[in-house]
Amino acid sequence: MVTTGDTTATRADSPTSAGRSTTAGTALEAELLALAGSVPDPELPVLTLAELGVLRDLRLTAPDRVEVELTPTYTGCPAIEAMSADIERILHDHGIPDVEVRTVLSPPWTTDAITAEGRRKLADFGIAPPRPAGPAGGPISVDLTIRCPHCGSTDTTLLSRFSSTACKALRRCESCREPFDHFKEL
Repeated sequence: MVTTGDTTATRADSPTSAGRSTTAGTALEAELLALAGSVPDPELPVLTLAELGVLRDLRLTAPDRVEVELTPTYTGCPAIEAMSADIERILHDHGIPDVEVRTVLSPPWTTDAITAEGRRKLADFGIAPPRPAGPAGGPISVDLTIRCPHCGSTDTTLLSRFSSTACKALRRCESCREPFDHFKEL
């Protein structure tokens, strides 16, 4: 099985080599996926690529060849190159000489791909996490209140639609007066 984020898929087509069963190939894929998923996001190093939900898939296509699929948080995200290079480096360091990282735009990434642990880490880091989608992945609530990650107040003001990255907005809490980033819902 290969697990990406909250998705689990059975790989009946896992390659085998002399002395390696399909189960062993699957176990190696899971190990390599965990390694690739442990890479910190270059813009938000408090999160791993797995927690951010941008690591879509990893396939072992030959004994020493891996294909990885990444989906950027938005089209044109400059961090995708750094993510790819970091994944290639960690897999090379683990003995995989041939690593291909491909950018996949469909289906597009949404903030629903951020894991619960990723959301917790964002809040602990002082970034208001994105609000989850409505029931059954439906629209986000019309309620526009954003909770301050410092004091918990919902009395916040938008200062700028863009912050240190295009994925975040800059807000200020009117209660504690602290500025903070809000990871925008997509």
